[in-house]
Amino acid sequence: MTDLFFLTNLLKISRNSAKLRMMVIIEDKSNPLAPLSGGTRKNGKKSVIASENLGDDKFENSLRPQDFDNFIGQADVKRNMRIFIQAAKKRGETLDHALFYGPPGLGKTTLAGILAKEMGANLKVTSGPALEKPGDLAAILTNLKENDFLFVDEIHRLRLPVEEILYTAMEDFAIDLVIGKGPSARTMRIDVPKFTLVGATTLVSMLSGPLRDRFGHVEKLQYYEPADIAKIIERSARILDIEIEEKAREILAKSSRLTPRIANRLLRRVRDFAEIEHDGKITAEIAESSLRSLSVDSLGLDRGDQEYLRTLCEKFAGGPAGVSTLSAAIGEDDRTIEEVIEPFLIREGLIQKTPRGRVATDYAFEHLGIVGKSKISPNDFAQDKQDSGQVSLEL
Repeated sequence: MTDLFFLTNLLKISRNSAKLRMMVIIEDKSNPLAPLSGGTRKNGKKSVIASENLGDDKFENSLRPQDFDNFIGQADVKRNMRIFIQAAKKRGETLDHALFYGPPGLGKTTLAGILAKEMGANLKVTSGPALEKPGDLAAILTNLKENDFLFVDEIHRLRLPVEEILYTAMEDFAIDLVIGKGPSARTMRIDVPKFTLVGATTLVSMLSGPLRDRFGHVEKLQYYEPADIAKIIERSARILDIEIEEKAREILAKSSRLTPRIANRLLRRVRDFAEIEHDGKITAEIAESSLRSLSVDSLGLDRGDQEYLRTLCEKFAGGPAGVSTLSAAIGEDDRTIEEVIEPFLIREGLIQKTPRGRVATDYAFEHLGIVGKSKISPNDFAQDKQDSGQVSLEL
């Protein structure tokens, strides 16, 4: 009886704590990802439920597709999830837990909302960093209703004690809580309603094996095709009542890094230029001049990317140059270069990493309009293979 009284109070405290830490709690099926309005606590500080930039949130959520028919791109993922949803409905079961991973801005959160709506269920949204203690997650799980969806963004940032609570919750729909300390400590199992966990992460390698293996559906989101990005821009412009030419859509699509979030952001910024400096209609000329004002070129390189690439090609004649050298040259720290700037340049084939340092490709010189030639040597690739143990070089 004492244990039950203690456990009841523990869950009440945890529920109150979790409500403060949860980013969004959704009950509206018509728009499952609409954020709650912000508020203030009694001490005058802003609640974490409030959005730091509510205008941006409203803009993003107004453009989120609410069903698969309006979700453009990711054809393989859509096809698979449609089949899984139909199968779950046919059997009268909850949908298996799903994990979406890939670069940011590709639609992981949107897909979570679509899954919940297709299953006719409510969606509760939180994030890995928001769940600080096992009690936070326990309170959220015990508050779920049958067949609810729980979306955890940045799930790779869950703390280990919190993650371990998920193991039994995902498999057995129960949670094990430890009551007391020392020799008198005991575990107590509490059943939770059957639910579907949808996780999203940009770093799937940071997920532990036991957690990753408990997801029934694991889907990787790919970068979009330029034609799909142009369709997304057309749809967003129609929703926002923006008049935009087809050529202008193509220009914005090429500069969006094949990412819907960036495409919608550029559309909003170009709209500002069109409304203030012109008559409101976005033409090809206005799109190009607006992107120049934003320091975004035809490949989507921003000011930092362009400075990095131009420094490598002009000051270091295309390389090779080390990260620390480039960091000092452009005034950025090593981590920003390696994690923010270089991934896109490598994906676009503008630079390559070699054992000697970073080297610009012929495409980089051509894109910048600089006369020069890449210094990439076949020996660089042979050295890479040697380092990975694939081949051995004779000395």
